[in-house]
Parts: sequence; structure tokens; C-alpha cells
Amino acid sequence: MAIIKLSIAERRRISAFFTCLVFAACAWIVITLSKPYSYNVKEILIFKNAPQKRAFHSLQPDTVNVTVKGSGWQMLFSKINEQNKIIKVDLRTLDSEAYIILSSQIQAINAEKAVKNEIIAFSPDTLYFDFTNRSERRIPVQLIKSVKYEPQFSQSDNIIIKPAYVTISGPSNRIDKIVAWYTDSLVLRNVSENINSTLNLAASTEGNISIYPKTVQVNIPVEEYTEKTIEVPVKLVNNIDFYNIKIFPQKVKVTFTTSLSKYADIDESLFEAQANLDLWRVYGYNTLPVKITMLPAYCKIVSIEPRNIDFIIKK
Repeated sequence: MAIIKLSIAERRRISAFFTCLVFAACAWIVITLSKPYSYNVKEILIFKNAPQKRAFHSLQPDTVNVTVKGSGWQMLFSKINEQNKIIKVDLRTLDSEAYIILSSQIQAINAEKAVKNEIIAFSPDTLYFDFTNRSERRIPVQLIKSVKYEPQFSQSDNIIIKPAYVTISGPSNRIDKIVAWYTDSLVLRNVSENINSTLNLAASTEGNISIYPKTVQVNIPVEEYTEKTIEVPVKLVNNIDFYNIKIFPQKVKVTFTTSLSKYADIDESLFEAQANLDLWRVYGYNTLPVKITMLPAYCKIVSIEPRNIDFIIKK
């Protein structure tokens, strides 16, 4: 195979040629992408200033096709920059009209957008709405949480949410189906003390439903836990034939965890242990497993000794 040998001067000229070619290509791309273009994107509608005396329901999807005037760079990145694909539509005129003309708000919409790629047209340009009577309901707040505690620490009492109820308003046929309103997620790790937090309530997914208030205070009592062991009498259940039955032992040792503040107050009267005689009568068990059917809130069973009891039926 022939090998072309180039002199040092020739290699320098070729290197300079390709360098200039790369720079020229980059300059052409920069100049081309810096020119203004018109292109179409799909943007999400968000409503503001909803009418207070009229409940409404949008008759079209919550997205609209938008013609945008911007640079080639903006067009290039329009597919990946999702956070700027939002249009805030003012519904103030719905107090007297049943539709909104988007082009009439184009100046205000462009002024609120973070990226200065000017909107020049909408499709569709008119939004139509259906109206019903507006009503109100009070519904409970439901906490969404994911809390991980330090070893030997845990929740020690009921969660307190203030306010426990919120007021929602909107079309009767929609809000009557809502049974609770959820908070934003409370995510905490390595917790070893009381939790006091202000949480936003989840935003309404429908522009015609409003909620008040929009935040709640959440308190979760947290304490250090320790183990305690007590003896609990076993109660025999389902002795429907009233046999004279003797059980051995009559008490079991229950080991559980409890908060330090409640340690001294917890005794056997707060527990109930049961053995089900149906397991012998129906299934032929020779020993009966013991099940704890009642225990104080936030106590966790560690062990039961023994797990099974013997019994003698006297005929």
C-alpha cells in the first residue's frame, strides 16, 4: 500500500485547513441558532383568580398548543425545559362570561414567563367552561409521611394536625366525592426528638376547586423506647360447650417496648391474652397458641413466653 509522505510544511497547512473548517462550522451553527424562529410547543394551563361565586369546569384539556417566537437555541432546548412550559390564565372575566380568549391576555402571559421566548399565537385561542352551583365542605386532613427513627426511638402518641379539617369549595358533584385532603410528603430520617413541621397541602389538580387554609401544623411526639416484661393472665375463648378446662400456665410473660414516660403506668390490666378452644375442637390442636388481643397504643410486642399453653379438659 502506498504511503503518502508529507513534509512538515504540508502537514501544517492541512492541520490549519481542518482547524479553520471546524471553526467555520461552529460559527455557522452559532449564527444559525441565534436567528429568530417560530415553532410550536405544547404548554400546560394553570388558572388564577378563579371566580368565587361560580363553580366551573373546563371543557377542553389542560394543555394548549402554542406558537412561540424565539432563537434557534430556545427551539433546540424547548423539548427538555419542562418547567417553563406553563401558562397562567386569568379567569377574572368568568364572573360575567362563559369563555376566555387567550390572545387577549397574551401580553400578561408573556410578561410572567421566565424565558423570554415570546408567544405569538394559541391553538385553541378560546377556552370554554361549564358552570354549576358552588358549595363548600369540611374534610379531614390526611398526613403523608415517611419517617425513619434512630434506634430505640419511635412515635409515642397520636399525631396532632392543626387544623385537622380544611374547607374545600367547588362544584357539588365533584367535592362530594372527596373524603380527605392530603398534605405534601413529610420525609425525615434519623429522628430522635419531637417533630414540629409546617406542611403545605397538596395543590388542587382542578382549577375549579379551592382549599382553605393551604398549610397545616404537624406535631409527632417522639420518645426513647425501652423494654418491659409483665405477666398477663390467659383468657380461654370459644368454650361453647362449657367444658371444665384447666390451662397451663395460667399466665404468660409478655415482653414489649414502650416509651420511657409511660413505663411506670403500664401494667397487666392494659393487656389481654387469649387462647382459642376452637383450634382444639375443629382442628385437633394439642396445645393452644396465645394471642395478644389488646395492648396499649404504641407498644410493640417483642416476645410471649410461652407461645403455646397446655390444657386439660375435665369431664
